[in-house]
Amino acid sequence: MTPKPATPVAPVRGAEKRAWQRMLSGRRLNLLDPSPLDIEIGDIAHGLARVARWNGQTIGAHIFSVAQHTLLVEAVLRTQLPRADDRIRLAVLLHDAPEYVIGDMISPFKAVIGGSYKAVEKRLLSAIHVRFGLPPVLPAEFTAWIKAADAGAAYLEATRLAGFKDAEARKFFGKPPHLSETAEADFLTPWAAGKAEKRFLARFEALKPV
Repeated sequence: MTPKPATPVAPVRGAEKRAWQRMLSGRRLNLLDPSPLDIEIGDIAHGLARVARWNGQTIGAHIFSVAQHTLLVEAVLRTQLPRADDRIRLAVLLHDAPEYVIGDMISPFKAVIGGSYKAVEKRLLSAIHVRFGLPPVLPAEFTAWIKAADAGAAYLEATRLAGFKDAEARKFFGKPPHLSETAEADFLTPWAAGKAEKRFLARFEALKPV
C-alpha cells in the first residue's frame, strides 16, 4: 500500500515574528526597539571580533574583523586629531558597534537596499551611545571626525588587505592617513578573533567614562 504524502503544515496565522536576538550574555536585544539596558560591551566585542570587513575578501590567515577595524580607525583619529578627548575616541571605537547584531554590509549593497538598513542601524547606535554615556545623536563635528578617520582606515585596508591600487583607493576613500610603520604593521595584520575581542575590550576599558 502506497503511503499518503504528508500534508504540508501551514504557518500559524498571526504568529509573532521574532525581532530580537539572544546574546551570549543572556540579553535579548530587540532590533526594532533596542533598549540600552539590553546592551553589553562583552556581547559587542565578541560579535565584532567575528564579523568580517570587506565580506571576507582580504588577505591573511584570519578575517579582518570589524573589532580590529574600529581600533585602526581610533588609531588614525589620534594622528588626525591628537587632542581628541576620550569621549570622541570612545565614539570612534563604537561607531560600527551595531554590526555586532546586523553584520557588516558593504557600501555597494547598502546603496542597493536603501534606507531600511540605515534606520535599524541608527536606532541601535543611539541605544549603544546612551548605554555608554554618549549622546544618542553625536554632535556634527564628532560625526565629521569619525568619517574622516574611517575613510583613512578604509584606504589602508583597501590597499594593504583588499587588493585595491593606490589610485582606485584614493578615488573612493581620499588621501592615505599618516600612520607609523609600527602601527600599520600591528593594526593591518589580521588578528585571530580572540585577540581582536580582547584588544577591543581593553581599549574600551581605557576610554569608558569613570
